[in-house]
Amino acid sequence: MTATKHGLLAATAGLCVAALLGVAAARADSTGVTQSEIKIGAIGPLSGPIYMWGKLAMNGVEAVFAEVNAQGGIHGRKLVLVREDDDCKPERAIGAIKKLAYDHKVFAVVGGACSNATLAVRPELEAAKIPMVVNSAVADGITNPVAANIFTTQLTASVESRAQLQFAMERGAKNIAIVAQHDAWGMARYTPLLEAFKAKGITPVADEEIQAEPNDATAQILRIKGKGADSIILVTYPKAGAILVRDALKLGFKPLWVGQTAINDMDVFQKQVGLPGALDNFFTITATRYQPTDPEMAEWSKRIKALFPGDELSVFNLNGIGSAQVMVEALKNAGKDLTREAFLQAMGKIKNFKTDVYPGPITCNAPTSHQCNQSPAWIQIQDGKPTVIGVTTLN
Repeated sequence: MTATKHGLLAATAGLCVAALLGVAAARADSTGVTQSEIKIGAIGPLSGPIYMWGKLAMNGVEAVFAEVNAQGGIHGRKLVLVREDDDCKPERAIGAIKKLAYDHKVFAVVGGACSNATLAVRPELEAAKIPMVVNSAVADGITNPVAANIFTTQLTASVESRAQLQFAMERGAKNIAIVAQHDAWGMARYTPLLEAFKAKGITPVADEEIQAEPNDATAQILRIKGKGADSIILVTYPKAGAILVRDALKLGFKPLWVGQTAINDMDVFQKQVGLPGALDNFFTITATRYQPTDPEMAEWSKRIKALFPGDELSVFNLNGIGSAQVMVEALKNAGKDLTREAFLQAMGKIKNFKTDVYPGPITCNAPTSHQCNQSPAWIQIQDGKPTVIGVTTLN
């Protein structure tokens, strides 16, 4: 065989290999997509004391997918949700993402209930190049600095922290105290809260630490009361917040309370506190425009009950519903020839998209920011019912 023929064969073989690699790359970019379905993964806790951030949010996603599928799917493809339990633990979350990526071979992921666990999977998501839409975890580090394949439709910790301080000041607070958990979850919110204080040129009159599941908060309340605080900004889980409010009332201390989205199921929180009138001056951030019992949510309540008999619509369902609606919008806009790249481009171009649940429009300012929700709303118990009282415009 001549050298020329050898060269032609080598060149032809090289072209074939390149073509095959190109096909493989294209197929990899459409992992989880067939002619009939789009496979979406979900991570979060499916049991335990904070299962609601995972399981109930996933149920909300499922309700949206069921509605879309009943209408023919996305460009003829049905949405299939594959759930994995991360138990809100980083090591479990990494395992869950690997399972979704390499065993289930999902197209994208929705969820991320706990900040610690979701932060831990960022490197794995980037390495596998799987798109993710976060619907519950709030840590800024999940999406800042920007990762090309990760977006969030949840309010981030820095947005909430700035909103908490602004709200307290707008309500006339002069001597503002902080009570925060100093675990990884709490620090993700506590650090930007201190930065917000610094930016306003003020110092908290008291800065107290509390555990996630305390049995008593008398000591913290006495110190805060002794410092003359007129308001308390909370960075706590619901149990810790409930004990603080309860012990303050027992000591005759009635400050302005300013919570955040960890305490946004006010019906449940009211039961945890268990004292009449304890929440008269308690306000907390919600990432949703409506409460589950509002008439605007009646249709979603029916859908949740139909899919999950015995369940009542909750704010955690609403987190899932909102994120799923944004994801569906991007899947539609990505077109029939669906690839991960097309989906991510569509996510980055979402502007002023109104969902059924979020207080304000969703705008993803790619590539500058993938934090798509900048509209915190506020709820308070009024006439025994959780009521949305307004939306904060940050200044």
